Amino acid sequence: MSADSGKNPLPSGPSNLCFNKEEFMKNDFNTDQFVMECRRHVSLETLRDDLLVYLKVLRSAMIELINKDYADFVNLSTNLVGMDKAIGNLSTPLGQLKEEVLSVQKSMDDAMEHIEEKMKRQKQIRDQKVCLQRLMSVSASVEKMERLLGIAEDHGSGTQYTGELTGHLIERVASEFNKLQFNVNKTRGHPLVETIRPRISNITTTLQYSLEGSFRDSLDQGQTDILRQCLRIYGTIDKMRDAEALFRQHIVRPYMQEVLTEQYIQANPHGLRGMYNKALEFIPKHCKQLKEVTSGTAPGSEAVKGYDFLVNSVWPEIVSNIEARTPSIFAPGNPDVFHEKYTISMDFVDRFERQCGSQASVKRLRAHPSFSTFMTKWSLPVYFQIRFQDIAGSFELALETGLNNAAEDSKYHLHATDVLATCLRKCWQNDVFLIPLCHRFWKLTLQHLSRYATWIEEVKNDELNRKPVVPKAKKPGVGEQVAEPEGPPPPPPITMGQIVCLVTDAELICNQISEMFDEIMSPKLALIGCHDNPLLTESLNESKVMILAPLPVFNEYIVDDITNQCSVHLKLVNDIPRLYRKTNRDIPSKASNYICNIYKPIKIFVSEHQGALSKDKQIEIITCVLNNILKSYYGITSDLLTSVKKMEDSLKRLKKARKTDKSAGTTGMSDDDKIRLQLSIDVTEFKNQFEELNLEASKVEDFKKMQDLVESARTGVTT
Repeated sequence: MSADSGKNPLPSGPSNLCFNKEEFMKNDFNTDQFVMECRRHVSLETLRDDLLVYLKVLRSAMIELINKDYADFVNLSTNLVGMDKAIGNLSTPLGQLKEEVLSVQKSMDDAMEHIEEKMKRQKQIRDQKVCLQRLMSVSASVEKMERLLGIAEDHGSGTQYTGELTGHLIERVASEFNKLQFNVNKTRGHPLVETIRPRISNITTTLQYSLEGSFRDSLDQGQTDILRQCLRIYGTIDKMRDAEALFRQHIVRPYMQEVLTEQYIQANPHGLRGMYNKALEFIPKHCKQLKEVTSGTAPGSEAVKGYDFLVNSVWPEIVSNIEARTPSIFAPGNPDVFHEKYTISMDFVDRFERQCGSQASVKRLRAHPSFSTFMTKWSLPVYFQIRFQDIAGSFELALETGLNNAAEDSKYHLHATDVLATCLRKCWQNDVFLIPLCHRFWKLTLQHLSRYATWIEEVKNDELNRKPVVPKAKKPGVGEQVAEPEGPPPPPPITMGQIVCLVTDAELICNQISEMFDEIMSPKLALIGCHDNPLLTESLNESKVMILAPLPVFNEYIVDDITNQCSVHLKLVNDIPRLYRKTNRDIPSKASNYICNIYKPIKIFVSEHQGALSKDKQIEIITCVLNNILKSYYGITSDLLTSVKKMEDSLKRLKKARKTDKSAGTTGMSDDDKIRLQLSIDVTEFKNQFEELNLEASKVEDFKKMQDLVESARTGVTT
């Protein structure tokens, strides 16, 4: 093994080593880290063995290298003779060179420090020069504006210019004032600036006074050019908010204080809506000129950007006056009145937003603090709580008598279901529903459905499992005693009619829920951006599953009850042998009466509940009842035929033992054959009866089996 020439000084070694030999050549090689990395893959014993193998490789490579360059190794000691002396001769000149280098470095450091001090001083001089120029500019600007504004030279008197600033003059003053503001900000805190600050304040007051006058006059007289000039000047001196505040104070406030009052609402025939309409009339009447100037809609003019008088002047004033002068509109005590006022107010907000003119302005309006203030004044949680108590309370009250009949004009049969449908619709009625409370009304809808499902489950557990109360008999011989106080009498047990109505209503309300969702709920949910959300449909389906879950138990109860009433008459099947044995009765030609009696409970049930049950539901219940009856009927008939057969065989054996004449008794049908014939006729009538109920024999599972049983038994009948 040999090392790779030129590139890798290490020998390659075996390929199955657990480590990479290149790790040894890294500058940051760490033994502990190397061992930890290897232990993640192999055991310490394997690592040790691989290291020993590679050590042998290294030793072999070293020996090979020495053998290859043996002459160089031998001559190495010879070549090093005299090397210490040569190194000693170099020490002295190298020390001198070091001292010279250090001396040059010190000189360079001193020169650099001197240069840096001069540069700092130069910078200070430059800054002082700039500051001086700015101070001179401040002083010159103050004197120039005082001269332009005609302010008296006696600065202490504070005399202001009382003339009119117009046109070019006021623009010059504004431009100079903007320059003054910049220089004052840059030299803030300087003694000279603080000395002339009263003069600057006097100039500011004079300029604002002149601007205010021009601004108000331009609004009053409809002078668009002057108004545009004033707004530009306000923007130049960075006082745009002052212009909006001035408009709010002198134009908006007097108008709104007159309109936004309780007295105006009472006096106006349209009430609150009339007040809002009057407030909106302010915008085209007093803001049209401002909107044209700031939006650039006026022909041949450029827009003055940076202003939004509707958002920053009109809207805050409207909100502050509504809060202060008409607080009654926010009262949630009467939910109907609150809903009406809230709806009217939100319509007013929508119409105000349409007046803003741009989406950017609408965004600024909604981000304005006064907008949030106005929205939070509406006690929506309180309103919903009142609605919740009204809607949920009426439903809870209805559940106390939930099994009572609904009103005659209702599509439902039970009072509870009728009230549930009413409550669900009420949650989404236009005069109850509010868009910000959409999630709460959706939750209330699901809570009603869940409560209805729970009530059905309670009826199932409490009513169907109730045991009849047996009154205790008095003990004989006991005299009159003080009667123990008894609790209130238990409510009457649930009737078959109530169970039928409950099952029908539960299925009907589940169908109605889907219709309500499509017709009523979905359009309201779309207002908040919920379009075809599968989670909503899934939650409704879960509610329907909860409602329908107990219904199979009720269906089973109905079927069992009818089955029990019908099965009582099956006992008469066992009386057929008694009717024909040793009685010399005629051959049977018509069905027994018990067949009609079996069907009486079914026909009574259909007659009483045909208005509540659909045709398919009637057939489903009757089919289940008949299947149950046939199972019992088949068992009784099978046992009876077996008994008849055994009796017949027993009699034959007895006759044979007595050597009875074989020809005796063959002149007519035997009693056992009459019994079999009667059973066959009865089964045929059983089939005729359920065909009268519009049922098919194929849907009754055990009928074919029953028919085969009696027909096979008749094979011995002679006519």
